[in-house]
Amino acid sequence: MSRGFSGTDRRRRLEEMETENYDVLIVGGGITGAGIALDARTRGMKTALIEMQDFAAGTSSRSTKLVHGGLRYLKQLEVKMVAEVGKERAVVYENGPHVTTPEWMLLPFYEGGTFGAFTTSIGLRLYDFLAGVKREERRRMLSREAALRKEPLLRKQGLKGGGYYVEYRTDDARLTIEVAKRAAEAGANAVNYAMAEELLYENSKLIGAVARDRIGGGAYRIRARRIVNATGPWVDGLRELDRSRHGKTLRLTKGVHLVFDGARFPLRQAIYFDTPDGRMVFAIPRDGKTYVGTTDTDYAGDPEHPRIEAEDRDYLLAACNGMFPELKLAGEDVESGWAGLRPLVYEEGKAPSEVSRRDEIFVSPSGMITIAGGKLTGYRKMAETVVDLLDRELRKEGAGPFARCATRTLPISGGDVGGSARFSTYAFRKAEKGVRLGLEPETAIRLAKRYGSNVEAVYGRLEPSARLGKKHGLPADVGAMLLYAIEEEMAVHPADFLIRRTGALFFDIAWVRRFKKGVLGFMAEYMGYEEERIREYEAQLVAELEAASGRKIP
Repeated sequence: MSRGFSGTDRRRRLEEMETENYDVLIVGGGITGAGIALDARTRGMKTALIEMQDFAAGTSSRSTKLVHGGLRYLKQLEVKMVAEVGKERAVVYENGPHVTTPEWMLLPFYEGGTFGAFTTSIGLRLYDFLAGVKREERRRMLSREAALRKEPLLRKQGLKGGGYYVEYRTDDARLTIEVAKRAAEAGANAVNYAMAEELLYENSKLIGAVARDRIGGGAYRIRARRIVNATGPWVDGLRELDRSRHGKTLRLTKGVHLVFDGARFPLRQAIYFDTPDGRMVFAIPRDGKTYVGTTDTDYAGDPEHPRIEAEDRDYLLAACNGMFPELKLAGEDVESGWAGLRPLVYEEGKAPSEVSRRDEIFVSPSGMITIAGGKLTGYRKMAETVVDLLDRELRKEGAGPFARCATRTLPISGGDVGGSARFSTYAFRKAEKGVRLGLEPETAIRLAKRYGSNVEAVYGRLEPSARLGKKHGLPADVGAMLLYAIEEEMAVHPADFLIRRTGALFFDIAWVRRFKKGVLGFMAEYMGYEEERIREYEAQLVAELEAASGRKIP
C-alpha cells in the first residue's frame, strides 16, 4: 500500500529535504503554492514545499467555493483579469471534474436596482466573449415569470427578469489537496505543519530556510536556489523576515459565509444578487444545504483564526431576507459557517470590495520571489507565470534545461477519468463496484464523485480500516476515507479530515458531531498520539465546532 503522501511520513520527508539541494523551495501550501509546486516539478525542477498549517487551511479552504470569472469585476473595468480567469474556469474543470462542476447562476434584476435588462444582457454577453464560454453555456435572458419558475423564493416586488449564466462550483480544499498530491506524485517533496522560522543567506543571497516541525518538533535546514513566498495572508510577514517589506503591501479583507439546512432555506437555484449597499452576494444550494456569502471588510486580527462576528452574520441575514423575504431567516437558523481572508495588494483610498483581485509578483534584493493577490480560479495561470520567472532566473545560473508548462492539460490527482464529458459515466461505473463491495448506492456514488480516479484507493481501504473503524464506531465508508486521508492525503489532525478532506464541518456539521470522537480515537490509535496530544486535538475540534456554529459546546 503506497505511503507516498502519508501523515505518518512527514519526519522522513523533512529529513530528506535537509539532504537535498532544491531548485525551488515554496513556502505556503494553499492553492497558489500547490499550483507552483506542480508546475515546477512537471517542468523538471527539483521542488520542495512547506506549509505551516495544513494544506489549504487558510484562504484556500474558506472561499466562496466557486471557480468563477469575476463577473462583478467588469464594473471595475478589470477586463484583462476577467478574460484570463474566465478562460481558466474550463481548464480547472477539465483537469479535475471530480472537484469542480458547472453551476447555472441566476442574476435577478429589479426596478431601481444596480442592474437592468440591458446592462445585464450586455454584461453577460461580454463575459461570455471574454471568458470564451462554450455555446451550450452562454447566457440566456429570462422574463420575470421564467426567473420565478427557476427560483420561487425570489422577492417578487419590482422583479423585472434575470440573466442566466454558468459559473463553476468547487470544493476549494479538495482542489488544493489534489493539486498538491499530483505534485507529490510527480516527485515534489511537500510537508504540512512545517513553518519557515528563519531564512538562510550566503553573501546576501537567499539560499534556503529553516523549517520548524509543528507536530514532532525539530528544525530542518532546507537549501534551494530560489525561494517562493506563496503564503497568502502571511506574505508580508515572510517579506519582513527577508527585510524586504517595501513598496506595495497586503491589505487583508474578511469574507464570511453562512450555511443553512435545505429544509429551512429550500433554494432550488444558485442566485447572484446585489445588496442595498451595492455589493454582490451568492446564495448557492449544495448537498442538501444552502450557503450564502460573502462579506468584504478590512481585517487586522490573527490571520490564522478569523472568526464570524455578529455584524457579519447580521449583514448576510439582512441580505437574504431582502432577496428571499418569505423565509424570515434568523440567527438560530444558521447551521454553520466560515470566515476567510483575502490577501489583496493594497490600493490607497479604495473600499474593500473595490480593491483589485489581480495578482502581483515582487522579487526582493535577496532573490525571494513573492506572489500576492489573485483568485482561486486563476491559480494555474499564476503558477505558470511564477515558474516562467523561475525558469529564466535558474537558466541564468546554468540550471536546466527545463520543459515547457504542461499543466493546462494535466489532470490533477483523481482527475484521470477520461475528461469532464466522461466523468458521470465513470463515477456511476465505480459506484457499481462500491455497491458490490457492500456500500449503499448513495454512499458509493458520493465516494466516486468525491475521489474520482482515486476512489479505488479508498475502496482498497474498506477492509484494512474495518477493525479500527468498528472499534471506534465508524461506518465502513468513514473508516476507509479516514485511512485514505492519513495514508495518501497527509491528514495529521482530526480537523484536517473533518474540515479540509471532507468539508463536513461546513456542510454536514451534525455528521461531525456524530463522528468526531470516533475519528479522534481511530487517529490516536493508528498514529500513536500521546495523551497530551489527544486532549489538544479534542480541544481543537471543540473550538472549530464552536467557531463554525456560533454556539458553545457544553
